[in-house]
This record gives sequence, C-alpha cells and structure tokens, in this order.
Amino acid sequence: MFSVAALGILVSMALAMARALVGPSVYDRILAVNAFGTKTVLIIAVLGFMTGRPDFLDIALVYALINFIGTIAVLKFVRYGDLGWPRRLEDREKP
Repeated sequence: MFSVAALGILVSMALAMARALVGPSVYDRILAVNAFGTKTVLIIAVLGFMTGRPDFLDIALVYALINFIGTIAVLKFVRYGDLGWPRRLEDREKP
C-alpha cells in the first residue's frame, strides 16, 4: 500500500518538475518548485513508514519549514529585486 502511494507521489513529482521547466511565467515555476518540495516531504514521510523509521518525520518537518521559508524568500526576491537589506550603511535608518 505504501509503495503505491510512493509511486503516485513520484509521478506527481515528475509532473511538477515538468511544470517548473515549461512554466509560462516565473510565478508558475516557483509554484511548481514549491509543489515539488511538498511532494518531497511526503515521499520522505512515506519512506520513513516503509522502512519502519518514524524519525524520518522529523526530517520531513524540517524540510517543510525550509521549503516554506525558501519559497517566501524567492518570491520576495522576484518581486522586489532584493531581500530588503539596505545596500550601504548610509541608507540604514538612524535610531
């Protein structure tokens, strides 16, 4: 049963990767990479259950958090051109 789930997740990962490569806009590509990361979390969890190692769930949770933060950072970079840090010391606000 878990092997069928793993196979389905791998197929959907392939489809997400195809969308990331073909996507018409940059936002479609970012969404596809985010979906690929979510599917990676699922495959890590399924592999943990298949091998009888529930500690893989901790790895999956950490990967999910990294995926979320990375997606937000990439979206901010695409929209604003940087991550919001001032380029020079003179541009920083003084207290």
